[in-house]
Amino acid sequence: MSQQAFKVEGMDCAEEVAVLKHELGPMVGGEGRLSFDLIRGTMTVQLESNKLPTADIIQAASRIGMRVRVLEEGKQTAPERPGITSWLRPALTAASGVFTLAAFSIHASQTGGIVQALGAEGVAVAHQVPLAAKALYTLAVISGVWLVLPKAWFALRRARPDMNLLMTVAVCGAVAINEWFEAATVAFLFSVSLLLESWSVGRARRAVEALLESAPTTAHIKHPDGTEKQVPAESVPVESTIIVKPGERIPLDGLVLQGGSRVNQAPITGESVPVAKTIGDEVFAGTVNGDGALEIRTTKAASDTTLAHIIRLVSEAQSRRAPTEQWVDRFARVYTPAVMGLAVLVFVVPPMVFGGAWGDWFYRSLVLLVIACPCALVISTPVSIVAALAASASRGVLVKGGVYMEAAGRLRAFAFDKTGTLTEGRPKVVAVVPLADHNERELLERAAAMEMRSNHPVARSIIEYADNGGIKVLAAADVRAIQGKGVTARFNGKNYWLGSHRYLEERGQETPDIHQKLEEMSGAGRTAVVVGNDSHVCGLIGIADAVRSDTRQIIQALRDTGISHIVMLTGDNLGTAQAIASETGVDEFRAELLPEDKVAAVEALVSKYGDVAMVGDGVNDAPAMARASLGIAMGAAGSDAAIETADIALMSDDLSKLPWLIRHSRRTLVIIRQNIVLSLAVKALFVLLTVVGYASLWAAIAADMGTSLIVIFNGLRLLRGKQV
Repeated sequence: MSQQAFKVEGMDCAEEVAVLKHELGPMVGGEGRLSFDLIRGTMTVQLESNKLPTADIIQAASRIGMRVRVLEEGKQTAPERPGITSWLRPALTAASGVFTLAAFSIHASQTGGIVQALGAEGVAVAHQVPLAAKALYTLAVISGVWLVLPKAWFALRRARPDMNLLMTVAVCGAVAINEWFEAATVAFLFSVSLLLESWSVGRARRAVEALLESAPTTAHIKHPDGTEKQVPAESVPVESTIIVKPGERIPLDGLVLQGGSRVNQAPITGESVPVAKTIGDEVFAGTVNGDGALEIRTTKAASDTTLAHIIRLVSEAQSRRAPTEQWVDRFARVYTPAVMGLAVLVFVVPPMVFGGAWGDWFYRSLVLLVIACPCALVISTPVSIVAALAASASRGVLVKGGVYMEAAGRLRAFAFDKTGTLTEGRPKVVAVVPLADHNERELLERAAAMEMRSNHPVARSIIEYADNGGIKVLAAADVRAIQGKGVTARFNGKNYWLGSHRYLEERGQETPDIHQKLEEMSGAGRTAVVVGNDSHVCGLIGIADAVRSDTRQIIQALRDTGISHIVMLTGDNLGTAQAIASETGVDEFRAELLPEDKVAAVEALVSKYGDVAMVGDGVNDAPAMARASLGIAMGAAGSDAAIETADIALMSDDLSKLPWLIRHSRRTLVIIRQNIVLSLAVKALFVLLTVVGYASLWAAIAADMGTSLIVIFNGLRLLRGKQV
């Protein structure tokens, strides 16, 4: 099985995707072998080797008025340059408007004025349209429907009426009854509405493509001999050393080898302030280096960077269609043929049954076709969803589809993994207890001196705490590690030791008072590090996976959005879990869980509350996230398995984005409903006006275009991503 990507010019709405599926599906072995990316305007076809030439696909697409070209391998992720449709549509729309205006000017000048020209357009009146005006009206009509005609013909041939066929029939009908001005006006305004639709999707598309522009195309690679060379970023192998100068964008993901700087990570994580980076810290492609030079060891190829994954996942997100989008599509498929049937009845029944004028009711049936065009209804939802997805990505919240965007607004309960989610995921000093007349500074000096050359996470946490306290750390002498127990060393000429509770017991230096303090520390979920010398215990240092500083406030913010139950799931022991649960303020906690136990816990929550989110960062969280209604991964430090399984990734590991996401999702749902209600209400009103004879063709298309414009701009408000 091979894969081929195509660029589809002018693919701006779901209806065009449906037409391509219907035409190409049988050729490639089923619609399941076709996938579409509305944001990038691409189509991917799964082909059996050498079974179907790509030329046949291009030719088949051209029969339905779609221009398709092959994308070269390796360029699928890049936004393509504007094609012919991008300038042809505006040009034809402008031409249609100019020809309509010129024709009407001639028409008005030769019939006594504007009022007379408009009056001459009444029903059942013998029209005296000048030949020159007719010629210009004809050019206006042709310009307005030129790009629509192939699609309308295809819809007629497959007996599946769509908006293109509706407009074509209406325009042809107006010409048939000598309503030249209205025919040209309908063609022009419909072309304008399609141009607006293309522009709206294009704006949302550009919001996503801005991510791609964040990645530099070149990198300064440093060779082993110390020489530097500028090379294409995609040619840099993993584990290479690159140099990033102050103010430059970082071209590839990697770890800092030398230097320090503050890096603007907004394109990836959505963080509003630059983040300090030093040796050993991770950096991402597309982020902006500050005022310090960095030497970086690359950890990923250009096609596999975090930025590349974000672009790919956002581009794929629109294919996971939201329930509302699916409902609109199903509604439109039934609605459009029903309207055409109703238009036939409006034309035939009144003259035959009630003796109405054929010309009058034929005109009204054409008006009905125009106002019934589902353009505004069809575009209302995808524009809103794409805008919402783009706004989320710009804030560092990667939502993998419209279905998940809607799901976030319906959540009733949250399940959180503990380590790396509610907590920072790395040990920190949380308590220092000096004993035997020692003070905190003395205790930390001795502990940090013995741990100076250790890379153990606990050792690094003690050294970091001492550094932050302004303590100058000097390495101890004669340091000897005792496997699994601790370390001994000499400091200022005296012997000291550092170790666990068990090592303290082995040395026989534990007293009832010290034992009680150690038990209290353990009960609070802290790991105790004991520091002593040959004669006494100098003190205790409590190490714990510290709770994120804003976790408690975020838990409350989630409750403020209406979340009714929040539970913490962890594999840690009961004492640690209880301490963390108390500190974070969750409603419930479950401890000592295996991965399958987390799945069972999530299943119980789903059965009780319905819509449940699982938030985690590790491989062991992936099964539970898959079982939840919505899986949310901590994207910056999370495992690849968790991120791939999740429906949403928080690229900055910022839990404060969760309340924002829920509000953003609900705002998206509100705007979609507003658009649907407005579209249907305007149509219902004009159907009534049409039946009683108070609507005209040009007024109907103007109303439809106005509605399209309103729903487009209403949907694009979501690009701002503000809270409600």
